[in-house]
Amino acid sequence: MFLSVFEMFKIGIGPSSSHTMGPMVAAARFLDRMRNEPFHYAGLRGSLHGSLAFTGVGHASDRATILGLAGFVPESYDHDRAEATLEAIRDSHTITPPDLPTLKFNPKEDLIFDFGPNLPGHANGMILMATDAQGDVLLQETYYSIGGGFVMTEAELAAGKATDEGPPVPYPFKSAAEMLDMAERSGKTIAEMKRANEISRRGHDGLRSGVARIWQVMNDCIERGLEAEGTLPGGLGVKRRAKGIRDALLAERGTNLSAPHKINDWMSAYAMAVNEENAAGGQVVTAPTNGAAGVVPAVIRYWLDHVPGAHEGRVEEFLLTAAAIGGLVKFNASISGAEAGCQAEVGSAAAMAAAGLCAVLGGTAQQIENAAEIALEHHLGMTCDPVRGLVQVPCIERNGLGAIKAVSAASLALRGDGTHFVPLDACIETMRQTGLDMSEKYKETSLGGLAVNVPNC
Repeated sequence: MFLSVFEMFKIGIGPSSSHTMGPMVAAARFLDRMRNEPFHYAGLRGSLHGSLAFTGVGHASDRATILGLAGFVPESYDHDRAEATLEAIRDSHTITPPDLPTLKFNPKEDLIFDFGPNLPGHANGMILMATDAQGDVLLQETYYSIGGGFVMTEAELAAGKATDEGPPVPYPFKSAAEMLDMAERSGKTIAEMKRANEISRRGHDGLRSGVARIWQVMNDCIERGLEAEGTLPGGLGVKRRAKGIRDALLAERGTNLSAPHKINDWMSAYAMAVNEENAAGGQVVTAPTNGAAGVVPAVIRYWLDHVPGAHEGRVEEFLLTAAAIGGLVKFNASISGAEAGCQAEVGSAAAMAAAGLCAVLGGTAQQIENAAEIALEHHLGMTCDPVRGLVQVPCIERNGLGAIKAVSAASLALRGDGTHFVPLDACIETMRQTGLDMSEKYKETSLGGLAVNVPNC
């Protein structure tokens, strides 16, 4: 099993990797299929199902789908051009994808939110159709957005999870037990094994430049969030808080108000800065999802800014270790809030961040696995209940607390020798089973929890 660091950490746009990025990616894939099967197309239609329908407006799933059908992709998204394109589509009731003819498309009629039963493959399902001049369907595909910006067709999902078709990698571990065994036999760290796998597919320069780009986008997102003020879009009236927290912390430096526990506020400020940017539709990195995008960069900034001896030259080691853990969670359970609740998003992110921090602080492979397990174990059962379907309440603060838990987990693991009672594999399997048992109303549908017990207007 091989999941690249560039699959776990994707550059994209807010507010949701599965509900915004996923539909945009699915639409782009549908356009490719249309180009490869050149019928006489005249129109486009689509439907959003399950969680994509219930929280689609709050997560901009409709907007993302329309822009994807117009040729936009997350990694090169341009906000101003997108706004102009959406306005033109609404006015003309037509859409012109790249290298395809102008097609009939009325957003109010041709993209439907279907609130019936979920499609059979996943809670995040969508159907896209290309039609002829009479409205008859010429081409149709069902897509599932399975979390973290990953998209699979109905056939791909039915074929199973083992979709990696590249050449073999040197260290193809599918479980934490295999990972630890390979580390012991090879004498390599988790990051070194992950680096060897990546280089076998991408080369040294591609890995180095790609990881540097990931961290640049993460850090730029923190900086933008720490400088921005105002109210987040969506109608809840949630005010940005990261800048105010950062400014207050700076003002308190060197005074008797600067208590040691204030370090938690720094971590929260970093994480909240990212998730406020995400909520505003800004550029973020899935880590492993948009809803949990603040945890990993917040812990990296905590390490760089507040831990003696830290330096950016080891950020690659942090991210490779984190990606190895994230790959195990995704392969063996889920990183999708619609599939397994927020334990799969912030819980997975905290496990990844704890592992990365433990690695750069000198932890052994066993201690790193322990750190990841501690962080994930104490998110088990966490629901996904965004108020009005917006990735704001409780998501923004939850990333701050996820970062704090990650640092605590790494610290606890480093105080031991790596031996512990619950293996990471058992914790991941418990998370999977908990997700299966969890009521649908607690899995990113906004039908339960905070979403129905606080005023949302």
